[in-house]
Amino acid sequence: MKSIENQLMAAKAATRDIQRLENQERSGMLIRLADSLGEHIAEILQANELDVTQLDVNDPKRDRLVLTVDRIHDLRASLMAVAKLEDPTEQVLSSKVLDNGLLIEKKTVPLGVVGVIYESRPNVTIDVASLCIRSGNVCVLRGGTDAWHTNRVLVDLIRQVLQNSGVNPDVVQLLPTDRAFVTELLEATNYIDIIIPRGSQSLIEFVRSHAKVPVIETGAGVCHTYVETTADLDKAAAIVANAKISRPSVCNALDTVLVDRNIAEALLTKLMPAFTEAGVEIFADKEAYEILERGGYGYLQQANDLDFGREFLDLKCSVKILDGLDEALEHIAKYSSKHSECIVSQRQSSIKQFMQEVDAAAVYANASTRFTDGGEFGLGAEIGISTQKLHARGPFALEKLVTEKWFVIGDGQTR
Repeated sequence: MKSIENQLMAAKAATRDIQRLENQERSGMLIRLADSLGEHIAEILQANELDVTQLDVNDPKRDRLVLTVDRIHDLRASLMAVAKLEDPTEQVLSSKVLDNGLLIEKKTVPLGVVGVIYESRPNVTIDVASLCIRSGNVCVLRGGTDAWHTNRVLVDLIRQVLQNSGVNPDVVQLLPTDRAFVTELLEATNYIDIIIPRGSQSLIEFVRSHAKVPVIETGAGVCHTYVETTADLDKAAAIVANAKISRPSVCNALDTVLVDRNIAEALLTKLMPAFTEAGVEIFADKEAYEILERGGYGYLQQANDLDFGREFLDLKCSVKILDGLDEALEHIAKYSSKHSECIVSQRQSSIKQFMQEVDAAAVYANASTRFTDGGEFGLGAEIGISTQKLHARGPFALEKLVTEKWFVIGDGQTR
């Protein structure tokens, strides 16, 4: 039976190579990788085209899979940004000298070997590799079959930069896409220090259920925007439209609009032109359906219970009309995936209550949830958005790719 054990053993061995490098050496490799991406744009796009043509044009994963010249330059900019960030390792968290003369320090150190399982998005390949290299970690990447050609070219470029820099190229490895190897990866406690799944809810649940290696979840995004009675409706309509339309296939895109009853018709009327132009399909509760139908909205369905708490990842959303902040909070508590939630309001007491009581990695007042992103938050890049509460929450970026280690220095002390 085939196995990926040799690759995993090589990854474990490579931790010594990456951790011996100085901060400037790790940073310099990312700058060289940014240059390499710029030199190989045609090759990357050619491989990406092989992947993209295998997907149906209406598949919502298509947008996440596509690379363009602009998106490659965005990746290059992200690499440069990560290169300039402060080294997250060797940070002294505490230091003290005991009465017996022992010096005890707690410092940050790399996690070790980071295994990442992800779907569709080849940008994740660059993001994860750059963050791991910068933080002195090794990464083992298991991308999806739909992005195999693109991921293979990107990892080849990364490994070439490592080798040209005199560094063991096994610091970054791409695993086969055969599903038979996923379980082996999830159970590789001798070689992998942490597993991070990034993708659909079903992928995350599978990893959580089968992993023996510790897991940090980067969860699905079921994101709500609640428009409260006092909201500036022009701003509210712009925020909702941006959150839904600007890039619907990503996890920080809006899924459900919650709107107070006494402003529902006014808000939905303002939303209709932008939603119509983009072709957003609305799954509306009874009241919202009647308002939108009267307004002649053309992409309209009656919502059922499954349309709330649903991550659409497409030009689709649900709409619910309700009475006040408490009902909105109850709805979000029931259906939220704890990713990103927003209130649009001019009432400070409502904003304060919403932001304090909503349990999510990121809470917003009067701004689009589309900002939940490592780059937008000034973190350079991210591995994903963590929706759990241990170790990392929100954009899981460079600063969280470390753990703690105690350094104890003595001069012959015994106990």
